[in-house]
Amino acid sequence: MKKSLLLIAVLFNVHLQAQHSCCSKSSSATFASLSNDKSFVASHLSPEPLEFTPTVGKMANIKCPDGKEARVFEVKSGQSQGKVILMFHEWWGLNDYIKREAEKLHLETGFTVLALDLYDGNIATNPEQAAKFMNAVVEERARAIISAGIDYSGKFGKLQTIGWCFGGGWSMQAALMAGPQCVGCVMYYGMPETDKDKLSKLQSPVLGFFAKKDQWISPEVVNKFDAQMKEVNKSLTVVNYDVDHGFANPSNPKYNKVAGDDAHAKALEFIKKNFEMPKPAITK
Repeated sequence: MKKSLLLIAVLFNVHLQAQHSCCSKSSSATFASLSNDKSFVASHLSPEPLEFTPTVGKMANIKCPDGKEARVFEVKSGQSQGKVILMFHEWWGLNDYIKREAEKLHLETGFTVLALDLYDGNIATNPEQAAKFMNAVVEERARAIISAGIDYSGKFGKLQTIGWCFGGGWSMQAALMAGPQCVGCVMYYGMPETDKDKLSKLQSPVLGFFAKKDQWISPEVVNKFDAQMKEVNKSLTVVNYDVDHGFANPSNPKYNKVAGDDAHAKALEFIKKNFEMPKPAITK
């Protein structure tokens, strides 16, 4: 009896250690730890105010596998059944800038866009709040929200992911979670996945936009990511701009319109191409 109890205790401890190890080494947790980096926080100036009134999108709730509901901004299309773009917000939260971007992307592509709220309703208006909210994200809860977004596309649906900064890293994690359902991943200056075993399971091509002046998602980080993707024979297109982190965010006082517009045009082309119907196989 004592041996059985000892074995159970050992196995339980191993499980907890494995679970902790998984979480502590995840790229999303690595990025979240930047909330404790004073220089990272100070580099993010408060977003410019914006009042946006949706015309085709609306806030909605979807059920998650953890038994809770998730808040989403849904811009639905009746013409692109089964084709969904999952959008991930920056560290500010699901604010009006993200809602406006979701509507814009829907109008430009015709596809359904679902912006997921990984902060469960919290929206930051200054860097200190953003750091607090980002640091408070529980990985299991975030993955439950993403699972709900994947389920939203339907059993036979196809999806793509897109995100910026905090959301750029989660865009890639969502692509990994979706497996063959995901046909494209766009990440703007987000933390790449560094585990080659995980990268080897990636099913979709990745388009990454990065800033040469970024001190955190630095050129060294990007080069390592590029090398790892090559090692596991996965498709990655890297576009580097001679700008700072956050260059594509129009709410950022450091916004670079030239680089932002160029990246957006490339992202549109990438998304549209990946949602094209596959050509029939040629048989002899």
